[in-house]
Amino acid sequence: AWSIERPPGDTAGCTFCHTSSEERCSTCHQRHQFDPAVARHSEQCKACHWGKDHRDWEAYDISIHGVVYQVNKWNPQEFDFSKKLADADYVGPTCQYCHLRGGHHNVQRLSTVYTSMGMSNADRGAPLWKGKRETWVSVCDDCHSPRFARENLQAMDEACKDAGLKYTETFKVAENLMLDGMGEPMPKDLAPDWSGQHIWSLKIGAYHDGPKYGGAQGESGEFRMSNCSDIERICFESVGYWMTYIMKGMAHGSWNDATYCDGSFGMDRWLVKAKAASEQARRFTALEKKTGINWVPSEFWRKGDYLEQLTGTRIVKEFPGKTIFDLCPEPGWLDTHHAPAE
Repeated sequence: AWSIERPPGDTAGCTFCHTSSEERCSTCHQRHQFDPAVARHSEQCKACHWGKDHRDWEAYDISIHGVVYQVNKWNPQEFDFSKKLADADYVGPTCQYCHLRGGHHNVQRLSTVYTSMGMSNADRGAPLWKGKRETWVSVCDDCHSPRFARENLQAMDEACKDAGLKYTETFKVAENLMLDGMGEPMPKDLAPDWSGQHIWSLKIGAYHDGPKYGGAQGESGEFRMSNCSDIERICFESVGYWMTYIMKGMAHGSWNDATYCDGSFGMDRWLVKAKAASEQARRFTALEKKTGINWVPSEFWRKGDYLEQLTGTRIVKEFPGKTIFDLCPEPGWLDTHHAPAE
């Protein structure tokens, strides 16, 4: 929702990728060249799979595998891109070698949605993930022992578990501040969210459910990048950016991403920022109460030139009393909003 609520000009980078790879062969094969040898280079993935919330290219590029690729890719004896992937015998793995194993074009066979495995406290022993992980091990087994592969997956699990502890605590700090009436500003003082409702942005799915967080039972808020309190934005960045760095880094063998480059060290910093923001809000509230100051949020939280371009504001203005779910009521549409469709 932090993308779709925004004006079209804001999301050019989103739409160029999300309307291309899912529809066109030329995204990877290049429209004016269409050479399979070109599509087998890791750089073909770089145009879309990089950035703060899907840091695949950076994680691969600075990993040991990425370094082996970069220093050897011009040597046809080490990387013969004229061969089909099924026949490839590379000195190190490319993105395609692992994720398009044997030339199979269903990338999800050998990957996982990182919101499930990397940004949630998931049960990684559940049948769905266990099957995926055994498939991963079978790929690593081309060059490494299965034990080595499983040890690296365990290391990823431990890193994600530690990250989960940090993001849980970060969210708890924000939650306690909101429940104590010190969130700044509160949802009722904001322009509506992307759906045309006033639901706390961290009321996501099963987390923080109930009317005290805004909305009805079962309704879900969404991360907001704009027009939210600073502590909410800190929570978003902690899990949406830095926890992603950790999972992507560990999955690709990029220790810098997982630890130093705003990975675990970044989450430490953002937890400190959340605690500091909470302390400041509580101190200000105590001072206002003692001096009799009645703080009223500034009007720019409710309206402004920029907010007028967001979907929620336009829905409220053009369809009073409606939400996006009233306007798009097809069964199963956006089923993150409701309980499983009847």
